[in-house]
Amino acid sequence: MELKNSIKEMSEIVIGIIGPTEIYEQIKTVLKSFPNFKPMYLIVNSNNQFKEDVIALMSKVDVVMFTEYHLYYMAKQHVDFNIPVHHVPLMGTGLYKSLFLIKNIHGLTNLSVDSIDQQYVNQILYELEEEECEMYVYKNQFHSFSVDGIVQFHQDNHRKNGSIVLTGVQEVSTKLSELHIPNELVTPTNQDMIVSLERALLATETRRNKESQIVFGLIDIDNFQKVTEKYTSEHDVQLLKLQIQQILLDYIKQLDGHLVNLGGEEYLFITTRGIFERETRGYKFLPLLKDMKSEIGITLSLGVGFGQSAAEAGNHARLALRQSKELGGNICYIVREDRSVIGPVDITSQTHYEQYELSITDAKLFDKAEKAGMSAAYMAKLMARVKRHNKIDYTAQELASTLNVTIRSAHRILLKWMDAELVDIIGEEKVTYKGRPRRIYRLSFINEEQLSV
Repeated sequence: MELKNSIKEMSEIVIGIIGPTEIYEQIKTVLKSFPNFKPMYLIVNSNNQFKEDVIALMSKVDVVMFTEYHLYYMAKQHVDFNIPVHHVPLMGTGLYKSLFLIKNIHGLTNLSVDSIDQQYVNQILYELEEEECEMYVYKNQFHSFSVDGIVQFHQDNHRKNGSIVLTGVQEVSTKLSELHIPNELVTPTNQDMIVSLERALLATETRRNKESQIVFGLIDIDNFQKVTEKYTSEHDVQLLKLQIQQILLDYIKQLDGHLVNLGGEEYLFITTRGIFERETRGYKFLPLLKDMKSEIGITLSLGVGFGQSAAEAGNHARLALRQSKELGGNICYIVREDRSVIGPVDITSQTHYEQYELSITDAKLFDKAEKAGMSAAYMAKLMARVKRHNKIDYTAQELASTLNVTIRSAHRILLKWMDAELVDIIGEEKVTYKGRPRRIYRLSFINEEQLSV
């Protein structure tokens, strides 16, 4: 009997759940599907003792999960976590449901938004065919969080523009309802919670070795010389550098990482794999790129390297940075320990990130790629993208969509590829009675066998 109890205790994972009262019953129900989790709850309705309460809970649990992102962010700013910490993102069906309700009840003309990433909202507005909707976003949501400040922001927008409020903060929704301002609280669905709990489960002892693996990241400022040309004095350039470094420091703090200026316009950061995976939501979310561009108008290239040693991780980070630079910057790629490449790590990407091998071993294919002006990295990336669509015959319009370029660019690319004997014209298709027929091109450098690999 004692042996059974000890085995049970070893298999149990104590998880701390932090969130408002309204989520308590829902998360309690969802947790029934996770018998390994033993939950401890911290109900947050006031932030007066928030830091102390979180620290006290952390000492009793193996992993922490926040049900609201603003609570997660506040905790990360004030508490040094020594255990895995997660949050439930407002990006799935819960957000879709809230926007759908607003559309049906009020119409989607003007929105006032806080604590939810604007890109996610834009994606769903596009799906709802409401791209003309005017959106006012609370910009200081992460740097100086204040419930009263957010409520005032929404109140002003409602008075001036008749905006309907979309919020991810229970306390904000409650106060707006008291002021009779129409609002919709975005809450996570059961499925959102299940996905987050699965990630929390993976972050515990069974993955600790991999999670503690050192990750190197290289950050390069794109075209910095050109950026500084608009500044008339060295003093202003130095102020810009300080501003860049502050934004980088703020983000690396979120990664619990260490930032080093390598000289010039290049920076190195060091973090662990587990934290990097969680903060990028499985390599799909990197707000640093967007924040740097929106706040000071510059773009970055990032390369992240995983490895079995620090030297290997550093070498892979350099290779990954080269991938990002070759693809025009304002993007991040990752080279893993097996030298496979994944990316882009970018929320604005409309497709899932790609995976491909770093090297091309076919010498003839490499020669043809060089003739067409393509690097080996771009050729490998192209092959991965085409394989994902499982087809090798394209019109220029289809190829433009696959490569995420304009149709004009697709035509220009195809001409280069034809000169390099990488594609063949195999036919034409008639789209309309009056329109010109479209040529169908076969990507002859990829054969049927490769597609099935």
